[in-house]
Amino acid sequence: MQDHDKEKKIGVAASDQLSVALTRPSVAALDAILGKSFSTLDDGFVRVVDYMGDDQSIVTAARVSYGSGTKKVQDDRALIRYLMRHAHTTPFEMCEIKLHVRVPMDTWRQWIRHRTASVNEYSTRYSLAIDAAQRSKPSEWRLQSQDNKQGSAGYLSEVPGKELSLEEADLHMHARLVYERRLKVGVAREQARKDLPLSTYTEAYWKIDLHNLLNFLHLRMHKHAQEEIRSYANLIGHEIVAKWVPVVWEAFVDYRKNAVTFSRIEAMIVGAIAAGKSAEAKSLAECFGMLNRSEDGKLRPNRERRELEEKLTAMGMKFDWH
Repeated sequence: MQDHDKEKKIGVAASDQLSVALTRPSVAALDAILGKSFSTLDDGFVRVVDYMGDDQSIVTAARVSYGSGTKKVQDDRALIRYLMRHAHTTPFEMCEIKLHVRVPMDTWRQWIRHRTASVNEYSTRYSLAIDAAQRSKPSEWRLQSQDNKQGSAGYLSEVPGKELSLEEADLHMHARLVYERRLKVGVAREQARKDLPLSTYTEAYWKIDLHNLLNFLHLRMHKHAQEEIRSYANLIGHEIVAKWVPVVWEAFVDYRKNAVTFSRIEAMIVGAIAAGKSAEAKSLAECFGMLNRSEDGKLRPNRERRELEEKLTAMGMKFDWH
């Protein structure tokens, strides 16, 4: 009986502890921009609708595994940086944010590939298609990259660019007139929409946890991401996430966005260069297929070599493969 009474008292104490009143995390800097539209492209926007959690929510969740004594070992900022540095991702999932976005459909196709969010998109089966399409200025027509099939490099001159922009405006206008004519004679919205251009804007509510949002930003803020979606990612990162969880944002920039990482092969080559062993570095690059040459002796395009060269440049190191 005595043991039973002791267990009962412990249970009551634990219950009392769990009944401590809590206040909902609130971030003044984010509250100040709730509902505010941040514009991008010619008619796009992003705005915060709601959020859950803050920097403190992450460290609180992380300390569940260790107990309250952890705080004596390291402070909140150090813990968040440790979690980011070592890819302990679960605590970052404790924070969520809901955004309302207006985005061209072709850009939205790339966006929606990130299948880690809850999404509710504007429906052109139930409502009229948004009467706006993303347009490119004469100076914004990009040239196809010669060494990256899915990328661009440089811009078309403004003379042909102006012609393309005029053609684009005519195309948008014609497509809209055709769409509206179909609706006028009674064609169902779900069918009338089928020839609208991919540049037509759509809107959606996009709710995602912080861990997966950072994955999205890591990919879409990268300089090789398509310019249109990069504009949205930069806006979300700098104008929203940096205000919402500033300590996490700092760690993300330091350990992911602006970090330089090496594969095993790259580390071997960089180590040889740093040690002044140029011949060994070149031999390693050749062994791993980075220095294949054409019949005239010129180096063939190689993405792995190019990425290594970018990393060397970022570190202030240069190397001549010849």
